[in-house]
Amino acid sequence: MITTSLTRLAAAAGGVALALSAAGVASADPAQDPAVSTTCSYSQVVAAMNAQSPATAAQFNATPMAQSFLQNFLASPPPQREQMLEQAQGVPEAAQFVNLVGPIAKTCDKY
Repeated sequence: MITTSLTRLAAAAGGVALALSAAGVASADPAQDPAVSTTCSYSQVVAAMNAQSPATAAQFNATPMAQSFLQNFLASPPPQREQMLEQAQGVPEAAQFVNLVGPIAKTCDKY
């Protein structure tokens, strides 16, 4: 039961990070990665997610640990964000979020 919960947490948290970084994963310069360099607030990212992918947003909104991960991610400086993304990219279950959410970090400033 605990393993299942941890897997879901990892997938949700990883999904959020991957969703934010979907547009910049291939970037060689971390400063060019929209997730690492975003100035969007938590509420802007969540609003963008709700608008761009309601189903994924519903899953995110139902997962307090994913919400906490995103809050911590956005409050972290870029070098720490890079590390958090690297860890999240190691979670296979998180890959499903990349195609669903898209480049949220590139559009969240509009919300």
